[in-house]
Amino acid sequence: MTKPGRIDTHHHIVPPQYRDWLLSHGETAGGLPVPRWDVDTDLAFMDSQGIQAAMLSVSTPGTHLGDDAEARTWARAVNDYAAEIVKSSPDRYGFFATLPLPDVDGALDEAARALDELGADGIVLLANHRGTYLGDPAFEPLMAELGRRGTTVFIHPADLPGPLVPGVPPYAADFLLDTTRAAMNLVLSGTTASHPDIRFILSHGGGFVPYAAHRIALSLAAHQQVNGVQPVMDHETVLAELRRFYFDTALSANPDTLPTLLTFADPARITFGSDFPYATPEISGYFTQQLDAYPLDNSQRTAINHGNAQALFPRLRNNP
Repeated sequence: MTKPGRIDTHHHIVPPQYRDWLLSHGETAGGLPVPRWDVDTDLAFMDSQGIQAAMLSVSTPGTHLGDDAEARTWARAVNDYAAEIVKSSPDRYGFFATLPLPDVDGALDEAARALDELGADGIVLLANHRGTYLGDPAFEPLMAELGRRGTTVFIHPADLPGPLVPGVPPYAADFLLDTTRAAMNLVLSGTTASHPDIRFILSHGGGFVPYAAHRIALSLAAHQQVNGVQPVMDHETVLAELRRFYFDTALSANPDTLPTLLTFADPARITFGSDFPYATPEISGYFTQQLDAYPLDNSQRTAINHGNAQALFPRLRNNP
């Protein structure tokens, strides 16, 4: 490895049978083709980018394509597959377990199995599950359980529940809006305040959250007043709740974006992300090079590359 020591919290796994199942349904990942994945290719990429360990997660569309029973079956299958990869290389991999949301009962069962039996390091949730956003009251039983456990939850965007813009692929901009919508709804619903022990990681630098945080906070405060919500969450409280989130650097580390992220986010809540293999080695490498070139002090660089992730995942504290 050229620069050993990174811990990648935004790193995808694509079990071969799961890929075949998605393709049989004509599915993509927000407009991106579903890539092939294997351990050897993945480790070669990790070594090329100085990634010591990666938290594996299944990307959108997850496992729920409309049928609860099928979603439960595939959630179990992808989690079993990921757990075996981690078991074979525990110093290189961890994983976020997939849940069959919006099936809440199935999600509760699979969360318990994955965390208690498979040793999952956390949970991956889509920003919206078939049109229902995180923070919706329907998901409260799951949030209460994840909060009780102090779970780390990786939030990944999905397709927006609305029409596409011709010629504009969803992954280019819609993903950023989807993440931002989920963050806003988690705050406005009181989920982040009610379950402070959940550590939510927002993908891709938090979407638009750092850049638009003050507008978001003032707008949400005004929205509550207009709609007679009691008690009203003032804009400073909204800002404080938005700063509770963790933010990964996947496809976001560059000299234009990093100043805002580093100013807005708690410096202990930024983690490295590659978005491999949905981001090609060339695209992912571009953002990693931008991160390496950015003028950070040693403590900031160490924290982003691995220190903050080690605080989230104590079993990785011996890495590097």
